[in-house]
Amino acid sequence: MKDVIVIGSGKIGLTIARLLADTGDYHVTVVDRSAQHLAEIESGPAHSTAKLDITDEAALAAQLSGKFAVLSAAPFQLTVAIATAAARAGVHYLDLTEDVESTRQVKRIAKTARIAFIPQCGLAPGFISIVASDLARKFDSLESVRLRVGALPQFPSNALNYNLTWSTDGVINEYIQPCEAIVNGELVEVPALEEREEFSLDGITYEAFNTSGGLGTLCETLKGKVNTLNYRTIRYPGHATIMKALLHDLGLRHRRDVLKDILEQALPTTVQDVVIVFVTVSGRRDGRLVQETYANKIYSAEVGGRITSAIQITTASSICAVLDLLADGKIPAQGFIRQEDIKLDAFLQNRFAAYYGQGEATKGRGATVAA
Repeated sequence: MKDVIVIGSGKIGLTIARLLADTGDYHVTVVDRSAQHLAEIESGPAHSTAKLDITDEAALAAQLSGKFAVLSAAPFQLTVAIATAAARAGVHYLDLTEDVESTRQVKRIAKTARIAFIPQCGLAPGFISIVASDLARKFDSLESVRLRVGALPQFPSNALNYNLTWSTDGVINEYIQPCEAIVNGELVEVPALEEREEFSLDGITYEAFNTSGGLGTLCETLKGKVNTLNYRTIRYPGHATIMKALLHDLGLRHRRDVLKDILEQALPTTVQDVVIVFVTVSGRRDGRLVQETYANKIYSAEVGGRITSAIQITTASSICAVLDLLADGKIPAQGFIRQEDIKLDAFLQNRFAAYYGQGEATKGRGATVAA
């Protein structure tokens, strides 16, 4: 049994802990600074908790000492501190961050480390990069790689057509920070919430627009190899217009704490959600221009006797699968590991990836896109 640390006792962190502990192959210690949150965690032979101030680097490194790995489900602002402590303790590091600058700093930390640093192990970035890379390998040359992901309520009931299913801080950050993309073969930054498009999947119309972080390290990996590469978040139509009014017209991009309070007070949470994964790659194969598409919908389901949201399931199962692959020696155990270095077949054959199979992954099923 391998000892691992999960930092963060929020919904994602607890789902990770339950998935790992239920296998019997991992002992999980959930670390958080909130004694109240930790007190709500059920105890068991494969579960334990530890109250700790994550910003205390020495204390965190001591907590990590002797463990196999640390999995960060903490807010992105704590990413660098946790990665630094992991390097100090000599413990494998995995996280879920979407924050671009944090990942750059993790990469710098990994340069001198003797253990694996695997950031961005969630859904997007994470699984989406694994899918895109797998499709891209099937082409002799690439023309475009377009990634679209969204976590949406199954039953929208407000003007934003949205419920809270993910970190509020993370959502606000991805709506504000500049977004990496490749345009006409050049690596550029494009503004969040712009370049809106509409598309239809299974008869339902969605909108998609630029958000930051979803590409992970794909821009760096595919620079010079593709003409167009972009990532956009999927929402129901009308969402982007309202968020732009809040962030730009009302200036709440400069008052994130106010916007966070508004969203958390006004928008209910839900476990009745659906995650949409939609990746389209086009390029040349045997001299012909061809296109391949991966489309999948994953719904909320029961995990460990509890109904769990689709975004919790997809995010938690993804990082658990990567941890399993690391433990089984199927990915390198040293240095900076990109998501696109992980083979899709290996990922999908892992026990935790079974949750991605509940939807019907298809190639080009009933999808149309309009700019």
